[in-house]
Amino acid sequence: MQKHLFLDMDGTLLNRHGHVTPSNAARIKKAQLPITLVSARAPLEMKEAIDALDLTGPQIGFNGGLIYQYHQHQLETIAELPLPEQAGQLLIDYIQQTYPELSQSYYYKDKWLSFKKDDGIDYESQLTLLEPELVPLNSYLSPTEPIFKIMLITFDDLEMQTLKENLLQLQLKGVSIQQSGSYYLEITHQEAVKSRGIDYIMTTLKLPKEATVAFGDGHNDLPMFAKVGTSIAMANAHLDVLKQATFVTTTNDQDGVAHGIWKYVKGHQ
Repeated sequence: MQKHLFLDMDGTLLNRHGHVTPSNAARIKKAQLPITLVSARAPLEMKEAIDALDLTGPQIGFNGGLIYQYHQHQLETIAELPLPEQAGQLLIDYIQQTYPELSQSYYYKDKWLSFKKDDGIDYESQLTLLEPELVPLNSYLSPTEPIFKIMLITFDDLEMQTLKENLLQLQLKGVSIQQSGSYYLEITHQEAVKSRGIDYIMTTLKLPKEATVAFGDGHNDLPMFAKVGTSIAMANAHLDVLKQATFVTTTNDQDGVAHGIWKYVKGHQ
């Protein structure tokens, strides 16, 4: 039975510098298996990996907030769950009034916007090799172009904790607030979760559970692991993730996805 792969990106498919190594890409492509990337990233931040692996099928961005594919280099939406507009506006107002110095990023379907350059923006730019479009704050929300993700970056652990607590206390309806890694706080639609995106693709492509494999490293990959037949954790994964996985492969800096495909997927077919 041919397997369909669902791959997390940061800490999994990508190395510590945020790229798919040529050796990883070559061995993954040689396996000739259908692949869906599943990421909190925006489509424009996923494009390099999509091109490196020559992917043409549906992909999952914004943690499940957008299911899409590229056709003739144009992004085609399959399903979407942007932030509720009212909650988005309240969040922008609150963040700007309470944390004006905080690094803020606002993601439309195919645009990354910010209103100033700072250390957080520079950090993200180095990782993605992209630059945000700098715009006046009041232009973030457009009635015809919804926001899919608000991303806040702080390198201060205490600020991250208080920021998260304060935003959760707003009790905004239809909103998910999750820390990703040490520095990121990501705000998306409440139902934008990786497992929802996988559900959609499994249903659309009529994939049985036993035909699905997921690779991941973080806590937000656990719902994805629960959906698939085989789960493979990276050696660099959190302990909780390692415990839940069917198999453990090498680290993301050791071409762990390619290694896992050939050892645990192709080797078991």
